[in-house]
Amino acid sequence: MSTLSNNKSSIKIILDSNALFVPLEFKVDIFEETRRLLGRNVEFIVLSPVKAELELLAANEASKVRRQASFALRLSQKCQIVAVEDHGKETDDCIVEVARNWAVPVFTNDRVLRRRLRDISVPVIYLRQKSRLDIDGLIS
Repeated sequence: MSTLSNNKSSIKIILDSNALFVPLEFKVDIFEETRRLLGRNVEFIVLSPVKAELELLAANEASKVRRQASFALRLSQKCQIVAVEDHGKETDDCIVEVARNWAVPVFTNDRVLRRRLRDISVPVIYLRQKSRLDIDGLIS
């Protein structure tokens, strides 16, 4: 039985590419654990530059990274893919811009990206102690 409260609306969460590596590396179900952490339904978003980054890794990297990226791409199919005009921007820049404009949290384990997001008051979901998800910031 679901413990999600029906009186809270669902929330969008943007996933960075490394968030999609968590289930394979650390055996954590990021989808279910995010819902549990937030206590509500979640709409998972993967921006097109993140998907392109994963496709590049799946095509060109060493076998371990290629396998992980292919797995991450399969997981991304559970998410809504949102096309973003990147105009040559870095993937992290796109994530920061969209998160700020939409006022939605981001799931990432990238320390530099986490700091950038916190500097603009965007809540960040991340893997803590390689076993559970935590959140830095407040989600309304």
